[in-house]
Amino acid sequence: MLERFRAFWTKVFSPVARFFLRLGISPDAVTVVGTLGVCVGALGFFPRGQLLVGVLVVTAFVFSDLVDGHMARLSGTSSKWGAFLDSTLDRFGDAAIFGGLALYYIGPGDSDLWAGLTLYCLVMGSVTSYARARAESLGFQAKGGIAERSDRLVAILLMTGLADLLNLSVLLPLTLALLALASTITVIQRILLVRGQARATA
Repeated sequence: MLERFRAFWTKVFSPVARFFLRLGISPDAVTVVGTLGVCVGALGFFPRGQLLVGVLVVTAFVFSDLVDGHMARLSGTSSKWGAFLDSTLDRFGDAAIFGGLALYYIGPGDSDLWAGLTLYCLVMGSVTSYARARAESLGFQAKGGIAERSDRLVAILLMTGLADLLNLSVLLPLTLALLALASTITVIQRILLVRGQARATA
């Protein structure tokens, strides 16, 4: 759903991409630094209960996911390696975000239930990505579903920040519950999509 806004944000960050290229910074370097920033922001602040600060730091580095790709296109260095590196490091970032929230619930959030739900969201996010990657490796298409990565990322960061800012702690577990459901449905949708394609080619 949120992929429709990618063109807009790419234009917004185009000057940044061009500036980095003039400095001789490579797209891969931006990918790595962006991932490190997300991991430090999530694992450094969420477990201590500093949710809003963590969200602001993570969000600042999340946009590197748009900058590095645009840099590669501008410099003519787009490659399968770059796509592989970007997708692989995205998993680290996602794990850090949900892992940091799980640690928050184990610590100051004090809820084994919500910690478990957060871990379920982490696992299902990985399964969602794996289902698509595995399908494409077999020649099928499994993109789509009601909760793609960008949707999940925006939802959890926005609601985590608002929960802390407005002191409405209920927002976070509610968002996690909805993401758990949406991720499960997305995995089922992708399984059924590949099943249909497999039957059509049998």
